[in-house]
Amino acid sequence: MGSTPTLGTIALLKLKMQNKNQKISLLQSIGDFYYNLGYEGDKLNNALKKDKVYQKLLQAKKQKITKSFKVSASDKIKFVLSTDTDLEILNQCNLLIKKELSKDNRELVELIKSQLLDDWRTPLLKSLNALLKQYKIK
Repeated sequence: MGSTPTLGTIALLKLKMQNKNQKISLLQSIGDFYYNLGYEGDKLNNALKKDKVYQKLLQAKKQKITKSFKVSASDKIKFVLSTDTDLEILNQCNLLIKKELSKDNRELVELIKSQLLDDWRTPLLKSLNALLKQYKIK
């Protein structure tokens, strides 16, 4: 599973051959392409960081989007933020985190915010595993 800068290009070409009416972002599709090759967690994150096509698309999208939203420098690095919806989610999560939330609501907001990470599956699995353990399932 050696990551090469051409994998994003391959994914992009496959996408162009698919139905053009689909509303899937190219960034998400490239991420899914790597995930389907078996990349997860840090390996997925590293592959996406090394993929020149993905990085070029991501930077262009971030520049376009962050002009209309205020995003901290650390959030720009930490989260993908490839769509307007991503920024709206981040903004709403940040507004809620500033309030006095119940423990459950704070955890929910943090879980929602985790979906903006490159590797959004790991936090979901962690939460599911905690629930399985809590209810003694497995």
